[in-house]
Amino acid sequence: MKQQVFEQQNQALWERFERQLGALEKRHKKDKAAAESLDHFADHYRQICHSLALAQERQYSPHLIDHLNDLALRGHQHFYRRKGHILYNLLQFVLQGFPQAIRREYRFVWLGMLLFFVPALVMGGLTWLDPNLVYAVYGPDDVEQFVKMYDPDNHAKFSENRGSSDDFVMFGFYIKNNIGIGFQTFASGILLGIGALFHLIFNGVAIGAVAGYLTELGHTETFWPFVVGHGAFELTGIAISGAAGLKLGYGLLCPGRLTRRQSLINAAREAMPLVYGVFFLLLVAAFVEAFWSSSTNLPDTAKYVAGASFWLLVISYLCLGVRRGS
Repeated sequence: MKQQVFEQQNQALWERFERQLGALEKRHKKDKAAAESLDHFADHYRQICHSLALAQERQYSPHLIDHLNDLALRGHQHFYRRKGHILYNLLQFVLQGFPQAIRREYRFVWLGMLLFFVPALVMGGLTWLDPNLVYAVYGPDDVEQFVKMYDPDNHAKFSENRGSSDDFVMFGFYIKNNIGIGFQTFASGILLGIGALFHLIFNGVAIGAVAGYLTELGHTETFWPFVVGHGAFELTGIAISGAAGLKLGYGLLCPGRLTRRQSLINAAREAMPLVYGVFFLLLVAAFVEAFWSSSTNLPDTAKYVAGASFWLLVISYLCLGVRRGS
C-alpha cells in the first residue's frame, strides 16, 4: 500500500489520538469535551502501535515513522500510568463502569432477568402446589440431600459444630461455585446464545423447584433466613451473566456488515464489563453467604431486614446506573 493511501485511511485516528493525549497532558478534567475524548483510549493506543509496526515494516518515510513513534511513546506513558492505579480503577468500575455497562446493554439485561426470574417464580409456585414436580428437576438422592440440609434438627446440629475456620473454607467454596455457574452461563452464549438461554431457564427452574418444595415441606425457618441475604447478589449476578452470554449469541447471529468472527469479537469486548460486574456481585454473594447467611447468632428478623435491604440496594444500584450512566 502506498504511504499516501495509508495516511488517508488512518489520519483521522491519529489526529483523534493526539487530541486525547493533549487532553491527558493538559489535565482538562473540567472540560466535558476533553473527558469525552478519552473514550476508547486503550483501543486507539493499540491501533497506533499497529500503524507504527506497519509503517516500519513497509519502510515509509522517517518523518511518518517518527511521528507515529512519538504518539506511541506518549500513549504508552499515559496508558500504563492510568493502569497503575488499581484500587482507583476498581472503585471507578464499581461505582461507574458497571452501571454504565448495564445501561448500554439494558435490553440483554432485562431479557436475562426475565428468562431467569420468571421461570424461578413460576416453578416455585407450581412446586409449592404440587411438591412432586421437584422430581422433574432433581433425582431422589438430590432431593433427600437438600431436605436433610435444611431440616431444622440437622441444621441446628451442623451450625453448632461449625467454627470460624469453616466459614473461610465455605467462603472459598462459594466463590468457586458461584463464579463457575456465572462463567458457564456467560461462555455458553457462544453457542448462538442457546447455551445462555438454557442455563438461565434451567437455573431459574432448579432454584424455584427447591424453594417451592422446601416451603411446602415447612422448612421455611431454615431455608429462607439463609438465602434471603446473599440471594440479591447471587441471583442478579447469574441473570446478568446470562445477559452477557446472550450478547455473544446476538453477535454471532446478527453480524451486520461485519464477519461473524469480528462481530463475535466486538460482542465479547462489549460484554466483558458485564462479566467483570458479575464477578463482583458473586464475590459479595459468597462473602455474605459464608459469614452472614450461615450465622446462627443472628435472629431471623435481622436476616430478613438485611435481606430486604440488600435487594433494595442491588435494585437501586442497577436502576440508578441505567438512568445516570453515560
